[in-house]
Amino acid sequence: MIAHLKGILTEKFANSVIIDVNGVGYEVALSQIDFDSLNLDDEVKLYTYHHVREQAEELFGFTSLAAKKLFELLISVQGVGPKAAMAILSLAPAEEVRNAIANADAAYVSKASGVGKKSAERVIVDLRDKVGLPTYYGRKNEPQTASKPLENDEALDALMALGLTLADATKALENVDQNLSVEERIRAALKNR
Repeated sequence: MIAHLKGILTEKFANSVIIDVNGVGYEVALSQIDFDSLNLDDEVKLYTYHHVREQAEELFGFTSLAAKKLFELLISVQGVGPKAAMAILSLAPAEEVRNAIANADAAYVSKASGVGKKSAERVIVDLRDKVGLPTYYGRKNEPQTASKPLENDEALDALMALGLTLADATKALENVDQNLSVEERIRAALKNR
């Protein structure tokens, strides 16, 4: 199995790239997010998934190991092949897609090209418990009232440890000043409930 490639990006076309590794060109299919982030003539490292079928062998590439692991989880869902998984990963960065699955947001997943409502629901049911806890409630592209993102928020984590759901903890912290200490934010959030 080819685990990763490191070489010069020599060509880009239709969500695929060719990576020259010591004179050998590998064609690698990418998500739209990764495709847009890479530039011609740059040295790149792509984590790869080698997909073998009777008629063809394909390499799917990812700029992060987390995206590759999420891809592997997606293709483990019945009815979701590599192309549908890449379409899902083309919606947003891997962490945002993972978070949408963790928040059971089937509508978000179904926005991917070629992924219907039933397939999106199957992805949610099969993977919700496998992708880990959500790092924030809702989608990143929705406006947040907080001045800094809720990812890595110790007060949010503490409220959840106290038994609040992610949605309730987020709502409780919504109007609390971000400049307060973690302890003061927790106290204020508990008073807001």
